[in-house]
Amino acid sequence: MDVLIIATKNCTHSPDMSKELDDIGVEHRVVYAEDAPELCQSLSIRHSPNLVVNGEVVFRRQPNEEELRKLFNA
Repeated sequence: MDVLIIATKNCTHSPDMSKELDDIGVEHRVVYAEDAPELCQSLSIRHSPNLVVNGEVVFRRQPNEEELRKLFNA
């Protein structure tokens, strides 16, 4: 499973999302929008943070831990 957090470098929510994914045992990468403009354009990303699973945007905001657990069956 390919899990990405796509966020701006100054996004204050993405570290929290990353920690919550760590807490439930989901491996992920952080991709900064400034470093991947083509990816952001292809996924129509305009805000931060976003959670992308297997190439599909599943959240265009910071989900809560319950939403993450439900998504990943954790």
